[in-house]
Amino acid sequence: MSAEGRERPGEMHDETIVLHAGYQPDSTLAVAVPIYQTVANEFLNDEHAAGIFDLRTPGFHYNRINNPTNAVLEERLTQLEGGVGAVTFSSGMAAVAQAVLNVARAGTNLVSLPQLYGATYTLFRHLLPRYGVEVRLAPNDDPDQVENLIDAQTVGVFCESIGNPAGNIADLERLAEAAHRQGVPLLVDNTVATPILLKPIRHGADIVVESLTKWVGGHGTTLGGAVIDAGTFPWTKYPERFPEMNEPEPCFHGVVYTSEFGERAYIVRLRTVGLRNFGPSLAPFSAFLLLQGLETLPVRLARHEQNALAVARYLSADPRVSWVSFAGLPGDPSHDLQRRYLGAHSVALLTFGVVGGYEAAIRFFNSVKLFKRLVNLGDAKSLVSHPASTTHRQLSHEEHEHAGVRPDAIRLSIGLENIDDLLADLDQALAVSHEVGMGQPVGKQVG
Repeated sequence: MSAEGRERPGEMHDETIVLHAGYQPDSTLAVAVPIYQTVANEFLNDEHAAGIFDLRTPGFHYNRINNPTNAVLEERLTQLEGGVGAVTFSSGMAAVAQAVLNVARAGTNLVSLPQLYGATYTLFRHLLPRYGVEVRLAPNDDPDQVENLIDAQTVGVFCESIGNPAGNIADLERLAEAAHRQGVPLLVDNTVATPILLKPIRHGADIVVESLTKWVGGHGTTLGGAVIDAGTFPWTKYPERFPEMNEPEPCFHGVVYTSEFGERAYIVRLRTVGLRNFGPSLAPFSAFLLLQGLETLPVRLARHEQNALAVARYLSADPRVSWVSFAGLPGDPSHDLQRRYLGAHSVALLTFGVVGGYEAAIRFFNSVKLFKRLVNLGDAKSLVSHPASTTHRQLSHEEHEHAGVRPDAIRLSIGLENIDDLLADLDQALAVSHEVGMGQPVGKQVG
């Protein structure tokens, strides 16, 4: 199922990694990963305790910082993404925030593509500036426009590999080249694509963020997030820009992360400073549930993709629909990038416009029967939302335009149901919405 396959001979395939990586049965010989529902782990003696706290001895001590169940999930994600380490968090937004805060401080700035999930947009546009971190949103997703915003105070470039809800596909290789020319890392939120369909590290990304709540968990039951470190960014080359990595860390007994941990400097600091002191830890029971979802992710994605493509084709041929944004359709502005980065695969997220504008879109949203009206994504069940009045409700009209959120837009997360049942529900809801759209021009455009 993987769009990119193995990078080197001898590596396990993704379908095997999700089932076996990072776990060997203990003395109980339990095949399923156990849930280590404990707050702390005992030390053998003071020397053992000192070794664990100094990160010289592998082990677990206080489960806000690490936990054996979480460690298996982290190792599987590390191998899937092709990194050197991962840290799990209590939610995808916790992962986004901590990924940025691990390198940002007052007086620095982050450059980002504007097509962002609503909560990420709010974090970047309104919250981080209150703490002295400026976020510069590029006018569009053109890497040249992004590079023009980078200066001596920039600490990273951020993008979503596939924008939510815009559906645009970021040109990761060009963004990585632009970021690296200017001496900053590329941070990529890979939630919509998942590490099965797209591995941003192979295209130059330095840090990858995943909201595990979505397709990885896959059943709408469990919040979770993760940050995976590629181990590729040369932090020591830019000591003044990244003092967190190159100078003694007062939060952790003066350790210099690049000296002590080399290519793992970023991810070790993320755990020992970000996770330890901000505390957005993933509960071990949640990690267990997310592991169950991860085990079936490659199989589920095939059905998600099949259904999504059928829905996109259906909507693009319907006169009650004014436009469809789905990179898997030829003619979509992101289709060439989709072919480059996902190969023959596409994702289960699509957006379309209802003829009749905002009011018709609301009428459609209120009329679905099988689709669930939710703001989640990646569920086994098909989901629908109206971004302008839900996930992006707090944004102004100008901010909606900047983020690629149209007033008539409906976002669909396509699930695993029988395709005929999904199309029947869309048809009846469009029939209701068309009562509002009667008399409106029925233009058709893709993208």
